[in-house]
Amino acid sequence: MYAKFRELQSALALFDVMPLKNIMSCNILINGYLQIGDLDGARQVFDEMTERNIATWNAMLAGFIQFEHNEEGLRLFREMREWQFMPDEYALGSVLRGCAGLRVLFAGRQVHGHLIKCGFEVNLVVGSSLAHMYMKCGSLEEGEKVIKSMPIRNVVAWNTLIAGKAQKGCSENILVEYNMMKLSGFWPDKITFVSVISSCSDLATLGQGQLIHAEVIKNGSSSVNGVISSLISMYSKCGCLEGSVKAFSECEEPDTVLWSSMIAAYGFHGQGEEAIKLFEKMEQEELEPNDVTFLSLLYACSHCGLKEKGLKIFDLMQKYGLKPGVQHYTCVVDLLGRSGCLDKAEVTIRSMPVQADAIIWKTLLSACKIHKKADMAKRVAIEVLRLDPQDSASYVLLSHIHASAKMWQDVSAVRKSMRDRRVKKEPGISWLEIKNKIHQFCIADKFHPQSEEINLYLKELTSDMKLRGYIPDTASVLHDMDNEEKEYNLTHHSEKLAIAFALMNTPPDTPIRVMKNLRVCSDCHVAIKFISEIKNREIIVRDASRFHHFKDGKCSCGDYW
Repeated sequence: MYAKFRELQSALALFDVMPLKNIMSCNILINGYLQIGDLDGARQVFDEMTERNIATWNAMLAGFIQFEHNEEGLRLFREMREWQFMPDEYALGSVLRGCAGLRVLFAGRQVHGHLIKCGFEVNLVVGSSLAHMYMKCGSLEEGEKVIKSMPIRNVVAWNTLIAGKAQKGCSENILVEYNMMKLSGFWPDKITFVSVISSCSDLATLGQGQLIHAEVIKNGSSSVNGVISSLISMYSKCGCLEGSVKAFSECEEPDTVLWSSMIAAYGFHGQGEEAIKLFEKMEQEELEPNDVTFLSLLYACSHCGLKEKGLKIFDLMQKYGLKPGVQHYTCVVDLLGRSGCLDKAEVTIRSMPVQADAIIWKTLLSACKIHKKADMAKRVAIEVLRLDPQDSASYVLLSHIHASAKMWQDVSAVRKSMRDRRVKKEPGISWLEIKNKIHQFCIADKFHPQSEEINLYLKELTSDMKLRGYIPDTASVLHDMDNEEKEYNLTHHSEKLAIAFALMNTPPDTPIRVMKNLRVCSDCHVAIKFISEIKNREIIVRDASRFHHFKDGKCSCGDYW
């Protein structure tokens, strides 16, 4: 009883005066030590026992795995088998979690073979742990096969399947499995909601996310911090910052993760000053920020041109005993590069105490494009392509930089290098959600059912834009074609097609939310400002880097992106 209520000293005092210490009393003491996190104390009791039963082994094995001493857990499992103890569902569940923690697929398959011999292959607990092990070890197909072979499933099995789909990046399939789970009579729990809400974030399906938010409230999971964090991220990534703010403000006791999520949301939407204010409030609440908090802050500063404040925040990491990683340094390079301090940015990369990756060099390459530094771009591109020779975006960036400097031979050399290495440019794709249905567009798309109407609408809209002063940026089209073809090419960029479709198919007072896999080009950025003013519509565009809120002919980024 004392051990159960975490009064271990009282339990020990009673244990010491017991004339006969049997297996049950020792097992209770082991569990008491594990409840307070004293793994060494539990192990000492275990080692001093002259006789053990299956419950003893299970308790010690579960303890090792719980505290992530997975290798010791696997050794104990082998020792258990040597002592001729037949593992039950609890032991098998623990050892499979240990295999998952170590990502040791071979050992996991050995345990799988053993549990088949023991007749546990249809056991719910073991089956879910087995599927989890396969998925954590990267063998998603084997994990799905295990779950689908189970004669019945519980919530844990469904959650394992959904988490596996999330790990594989199959966001659309997650929603299918979620609906199947409900149709099978299982009510989702907080773990389910985190995975499903995250899939809505990836797909940027605001309508679907709002429906699931309503189910979260009905389920009583709206006060769970993990779920709230997912909601903040979902609303932010779907272009609805006010939804993120509302979800955060309704939380009674936000933790560091929630504060960091909200700071990230402000940064993603270009509201760096708000992100800093929230961080200052977090400090006032005496909550300690972590490395993710600082990464979100630095990202927010880099996308708003807050160079001095960003550098101060970077230095502040030392106060909290945090060591900057390569992602933090990438934000610093972005801050310096965007503000024109390219030499200082390069020195930062070459002198930082962590290994540089392709992304940090590509960040500097982007700054070379902004400031038309062709010579430095050549040097930086060598570093990028050394680390990631198949990154098409770097070739495109370098090609644009050379073209801007009218270095046509260098443009040809870059394109030849792409052909020789069989590197293909990633196609631009834009999509939006209307009435819970996703509509996707690519450049000069002719496959959409309304493509003819969209083209006609765009032609008329472009004429209106030109009357207001819009001049297509044909110089940004690097292909060898005449100006008329270049203008047609610009007019039919995927984001313009998506916006035209939305204007044709949504009420005039609703915001338009468009997502794009690549960075918005300068011509589209100018054009969308004109469209927002002509049509009196708020247009929210998420590109590969950030959100742009267009309204009344202006963009929230202040043309700083």
